[in-house]
Amino acid sequence: MSKKSNLFIVSMLTLSVGSALAAPENYPADYQKIIDAANKEGKVVIYSTTDTAAAAPIIKGFETLYPNITVEYNDMNSTELYNRYISEQASSSGSGDVVWSSAMDTGLKLATDYALTYKSPEAGKIPTWAVWKDTAYGTTYEPLVFIYNKRLIKEDEIPKSHAALGELVKSQPDRFKNKVTTYDIEKSALGFMLSVEDMKNDAKYWDHLKDISSAGMVVQSSTGTMLERVSSGENLIGYNILEPYAKTRAAKDPSLGIAYPSDYTLVLSRVTFISKQAKNVNAAKLWLDYLLSQKGQDIVANQANITSIRDDINGDNDVAGTTKLLGNSLKPIPVNETLLEYLEQNKRLDYLKKWRSVTGK
Repeated sequence: MSKKSNLFIVSMLTLSVGSALAAPENYPADYQKIIDAANKEGKVVIYSTTDTAAAAPIIKGFETLYPNITVEYNDMNSTELYNRYISEQASSSGSGDVVWSSAMDTGLKLATDYALTYKSPEAGKIPTWAVWKDTAYGTTYEPLVFIYNKRLIKEDEIPKSHAALGELVKSQPDRFKNKVTTYDIEKSALGFMLSVEDMKNDAKYWDHLKDISSAGMVVQSSTGTMLERVSSGENLIGYNILEPYAKTRAAKDPSLGIAYPSDYTLVLSRVTFISKQAKNVNAAKLWLDYLLSQKGQDIVANQANITSIRDDINGDNDVAGTTKLLGNSLKPIPVNETLLEYLEQNKRLDYLKKWRSVTGK
């Protein structure tokens, strides 16, 4: 047999193995057509706010399952992703096949205007509030937490609620002058969305925010910057921090502590959808289904260290485990039209104006 023939056989075996691994049980009978078409496309382009380091094991798992498909992963902040994607859609230029955003409101807004309707075979395995019109899907279950410097905040001072955080800062204005940090809600789409959700869940939100910012609040557009500054002691406390990033940092950093507010704990779910204009639409379907699958979510929870949207994965880093830990204080943010209310221009501007007035920013 010639060397050329040997290469041909190896190539066909690779395709066969990729296809065999890619067809889970109980998927539609014609799913093989999607797999075959995706193999021909050869890549999928992801626009995401999830840090590349966190996404790396997810990407590796997908490329192992589908060895003929390369993931082109673009990590951006939420505002950059939104603006870039809209601009590319308007010009019909090359863009992401899949959007995966932690800013749930702008993510859903993009889905409303630009998403392909696709019912994932995995849709029935995630909460109903995380599925919007077979178009946009919540993919994670991430509590929003307080972080604090364990060297400089005593055990009995750790705030256990939003009101307690405000009381602590207000009672010691000199100590906490420019020592509390959170998102800049004008520069961070995620920060804006979280502030709005705080307001919806806290009848005294504006009073609590006034107290929290009474000594001067420091705002950032990056979670990483907030974690670094609290760890170093430049800031003492941060709030509305995504638990997965905080836990990953705290596991290696003895200076960083995490507290869960007991009055209510917002839960974020990163929103994903496939673009109507996706050039690699079949590969995009495989990625979305993989991300929601038990296999993909096990990697999300146990390698990327992001809480799973499912309740059937190994370990307790999922909905069931988080509910066992925090119970009724959990307030998942639903993937639905309520996210869009404060994206209306006048409402957004009025909200930003009030936030600035209260915080002095």
